Amino acid sequence: MIETLLSFVLATSILAISPGPDNIFVLTQSIVNGKKYGLATVFGLISGCLVHTTLLAFGVSLVIKESATLFFIIKLFGTFYLLYLAYKVYKSDATILLSNENVKQKTTKQLFKQGFIMNVLNPKVSIFFLAFFPGFLFSETLSSILQFYILGFIFMAVSLFIFSLIAILAGVISTKIKENNKIGLYLKWMQIVVFISIAIFILI
Repeated sequence: MIETLLSFVLATSILAISPGPDNIFVLTQSIVNGKKYGLATVFGLISGCLVHTTLLAFGVSLVIKESATLFFIIKLFGTFYLLYLAYKVYKSDATILLSNENVKQKTTKQLFKQGFIMNVLNPKVSIFFLAFFPGFLFSETLSSILQFYILGFIFMAVSLFIFSLIAILAGVISTKIKENNKIGLYLKWMQIVVFISIAIFILI
């Protein structure tokens, strides 16, 4: 149980650190407008995860109750989707682009709302949760709904911590990225290893 949860925390941490639309958006907002605005964006993004966790918890828990075969198919889908994501990362450019263009000044309330909507209306987040979470169910005694919520809150807590650090240390992070063009490459391969490892973990 503890080993599974620690593996989940480690995987979530690496994925949160790896460059993506969400943390790059947080970084640019913090650089242009200040850390308070970056943090508002973070809280909006993380709040949206609660919606995806709820949909996943009740939807997949019903599948588990109805059919072990269907649940196995979901896990199989998750394996192939994660391998597909690893391939997509492999094919992508390792350069981290920080563009400040079109970053308009908004209130913290507007940025919170934008972060929330960005997350909730992104179907890729739902698909990722569906692929990622079922492989980390950790107990045969706890209900699957409770387990999904525990995983969801761990995911949100880890992401909140790392995204908040990105917002607070935005200036330092952006300087380091500009000074060392290999950072993107290191993070790219970390992401690939994590996706493939999770895919194997789910399969076996």
